[in-house]
Amino acid sequence: MSSEEELVSLFKSVGLAENKTNDIIKNKKVSNTLSYILTEELKVQGPIEEKKLSLLHSLALESKNSDEPIKNRSVVSQKILDGELKTNLQVSEGFKYIVNHEEIDIKDFDKNCGVGVDLSAEDIKGELRKYFEANKEDILAKRYSGVPKLLGEAKKIPSLKWATPSLFKPIIDELALEYLGPKDERDVVKKEKKKAKKQPTKNNETKPEVERSMFSEGFLGELHKPGENPQAYPELMKEHLEATKGEVWTRFPPEPNGYLHIGHSKAIMVNFGYAKFHNGKCYLRFDDTNPEAEEAKYFESIKDMIDWLGFKPWKITYSSDYFDTLYELAEELIKRGKAYVCHCTAEEVKLQRGLKEDGTLGGERFASPHRDRSIEENLTEFRKMRDGHYEVGKATLRMKQDIDSPSPQMWDLVAYRVLNTPHHRTGDKWKIYPTYDFTHCLVDSIENISHSLCTTEFRLSRESYEWLCDALHVYRPAQREYGRLNITGTVLSKRKIAKLVDLKIVRGWDDPRLYTLEAIRRRGVPPGAILLFINTLGVTTSVTNIQEIRLESSIRNYLDQTTPRLMMILEPILIEVDNVAEDYEEVIEMPYKPGDDAKFGIRKLKFTKYNYIDRQDYRDEFDKEYRRLAPGQPVGLMRVPFNVSVKEVIRNGDKIEKIIVNYDNNKEEYKKPKTFIQWIGKDDVLKIKEIRIQNRLFKSENPSAHPQGYLQDINENSEEIVRGGIIEKLSFEEIKSKSPMNVEIAGSEFNIKEKYGPQTVRFQALRIGYFCMDKDSGDDVVLNRIVTLKEDSSKN
Repeated sequence: MSSEEELVSLFKSVGLAENKTNDIIKNKKVSNTLSYILTEELKVQGPIEEKKLSLLHSLALESKNSDEPIKNRSVVSQKILDGELKTNLQVSEGFKYIVNHEEIDIKDFDKNCGVGVDLSAEDIKGELRKYFEANKEDILAKRYSGVPKLLGEAKKIPSLKWATPSLFKPIIDELALEYLGPKDERDVVKKEKKKAKKQPTKNNETKPEVERSMFSEGFLGELHKPGENPQAYPELMKEHLEATKGEVWTRFPPEPNGYLHIGHSKAIMVNFGYAKFHNGKCYLRFDDTNPEAEEAKYFESIKDMIDWLGFKPWKITYSSDYFDTLYELAEELIKRGKAYVCHCTAEEVKLQRGLKEDGTLGGERFASPHRDRSIEENLTEFRKMRDGHYEVGKATLRMKQDIDSPSPQMWDLVAYRVLNTPHHRTGDKWKIYPTYDFTHCLVDSIENISHSLCTTEFRLSRESYEWLCDALHVYRPAQREYGRLNITGTVLSKRKIAKLVDLKIVRGWDDPRLYTLEAIRRRGVPPGAILLFINTLGVTTSVTNIQEIRLESSIRNYLDQTTPRLMMILEPILIEVDNVAEDYEEVIEMPYKPGDDAKFGIRKLKFTKYNYIDRQDYRDEFDKEYRRLAPGQPVGLMRVPFNVSVKEVIRNGDKIEKIIVNYDNNKEEYKKPKTFIQWIGKDDVLKIKEIRIQNRLFKSENPSAHPQGYLQDINENSEEIVRGGIIEKLSFEEIKSKSPMNVEIAGSEFNIKEKYGPQTVRFQALRIGYFCMDKDSGDDVVLNRIVTLKEDSSKN
C-alpha cells in the first residue's frame, strides 16, 4: 500500500490534475487500486491522455469491492490504454466479462464490449431518426417538454449501445428542431413559486416538513390532464369526459397467476396513488384471460396486499366481465378487414416474423398464407374456433397490422387463441380466450381509463395498443410507461421462487427472506415504510435497481420512529445479587422509547435479587478495551441506579450456571460505569420458542448471473434460529395488546392504519435489531428479525 505522498507523485506523473488527484486519494481503496493498475498492470512510464485516465479511474472504481488483485484485469486496462475501450459502458462490460470468465477469449471479449464498433455521428443520426419516426405522434404532442427524456430513451436503443454518449444531445437537438420547428408559445411553461417547506404557526412554532410527493413531480408530474390524450376520432373524447366528469381514472391490472412482489408495490402505488392524489378513481382489474394459470389463492392475496398497502379500489373488475363484448369487437375487427384466422404453427409464425430458431432477427418477413382470406370466410372460421371445432394450437385469430413495420408489436399479433379450459368465472362457456394484446387496451377503453400506466417493458406495445383502439373506432386511452422497481441480491421470478419453495430452501412464498409482498409483510415491514421508500425514489422512465441494504436502511429509519423498545436476551445467564435480601425489589421506570414518552408511554420493571443478563455481556478476563461485566470491571444495568460487580462465578463444567454479584449501592463510592447492559428480572421472563435471524438469501448482488445457476448462490447462513432467548414478559404483552400501534410520522401522507396480524407486534430489541411476531406463534412466541440496527448493518 502506497503512502499518500507516493500516490500524489504517481498521479501527477501520469497527468492527473491536482484537483482530480485530491479527489481520488480521499478513497484509499480506489486510489491504491488505481496505483496498482498503473504501476503493476500497465507499468506506465509517462503521461496518459485525460480520457484514458478517466476510464482507468472507472476501472478502479469497478474493482473497489475486491481486496486482492483481480485476475485478467490487465486485459481491460491494456485495452483502455490502447484506445480499444473508449467509454465507461465498455469498461464496465469488460470488467463484468473478466469477473465471470476464468479464461479470456479475446474475440468473445471484444464482441461483448463493443470493441471495434465505431458509430459515426451520421450513423447515430440515422438510428435516432428511426426512433423519431416510430414515436412521431408522441414527440409532436409533447414538443420540447419531452426532449430532455429523449436522451435517456436514446441510450436504450440496442443499436446505439456502443455509441459515444456525448454525440446524442446535439443530434437530438438537431432532430427536434427539424420535427418541431423553433420554440413558440406552446413551449413556454410558467414556473410556480416553490412553497416554503415550513410555515410558522401562531405560537411561532414550525409545522412538520411535508414530504415531497412523487405524484406532483418527475414522470407523474408531467403526465397529461384528463381529456388531453390524443384521439384519432376526437368526438370520442366528449363521450369519455361525460363518463368520467373529467376525473383521473386509472387501473391496476394484475394477472392472478402468482403472488405479487416488491416491484408490484410500486405499480400499486403509482396507479392507486396517482388517482387518489388527483381525487380520481382506480379500478382493481384482474387480467384473468388465462384460466390454465389462475388460482383463487392469488386473487385473494392480491386483494389482501392492496388493502395492506392502504389502498381501496373504486371497483373490482375482471377482464372476464367483458368476454362477450370482446368477442363482439373481435368480429367487428374481422368485418373491418383488420383480422384473420390463421392456421400456422408457432414455428411458422416465427419464420413469418423474420425470426431464427434461437429467436433472433435475421430472416426476411413475410405474410401468413391465410392473411388474404375473405371477411366471410374469416367470420366462419372464427365462429368455428368459438364453437370448439379446432384443437389447441390449430387456429388463432390474428390482427392484420403492418408486417413491414420496424416494430415487432405490429407483426400481426394474436388476438384470440383456442384454450379448451374451463374458466373459474365463466365455466365451460368459452373455448377461446382473448390475449393480453387484444384485451388490455379494449378493456381500458371500455372502463374509460384516462391514464393507462405501465412499466417500460410495454413501451413497444403502445403502438399496437393505439392501433387496435383506432381500428375499432373506440376511445383511445393514453398508455404511458415508467421504470419498474427491482431489488438486487434476490430473485423475483415466479418460476425461480417456485423452485426455492419446492426444494424447501424457503418455508413458502411468504418466507421472510423473499421479496414477495406476502413475505415482506410476514417479515414485519410496515406498509408505510414501503410507500415512503418508493415516494423517496420517485418515478422516472428508467428502471430503478435498488440494493437490499438501501431498502433496509429506509425500513430501519421508519421503524426507529414508530416502534417501542424492549430488552431481549438471546443467551440468558442468571445473576444473583449477594448483598440484598431474598424479597428485595426495586421498581425501575423505563420509557418504551427515550424522548417519546407521550407517544409510547413508560413501563415499570422490577429489579430483584435474581435477574438475567446476556452471556455476551460477561467475560472472565478483563481488559481495557472491554466495557461490560468482568472480574474487576463493574457494569451498569439499564436505568438501575447503581452498578453491579462480580463476586463469584458458579460453574458446571465449562458452563456458567450463575454469577453472584454485589450491588454497589454506596452513593459516596459510585462511579459512572463504562456502559450499561440489558437485564430482565427473573419474575418477568417470557421464554421465546424461536428467534429467527434472517440474513440475505443469496451471496451475490445478481444470483441469476451465477455460472451454475442461482441455486448455487444460496447463502447457507440465510437464517439463524436462536432458542432459549427471553424477553420482558409484561412489557411484551402490553405491546401485543396494543398492536397494531399505528404510530404516525408527523407530516407523512403514508401513515397507514394497519389491521391486526402477528407481524404488527413490532419492537426494537436493544442492541440486536427490530423484531416482530411470526405467524407460527401460538402458545409459544416465534419472532422474526425485520432489520438490523444501524450500527450492525455492515455485519450482514
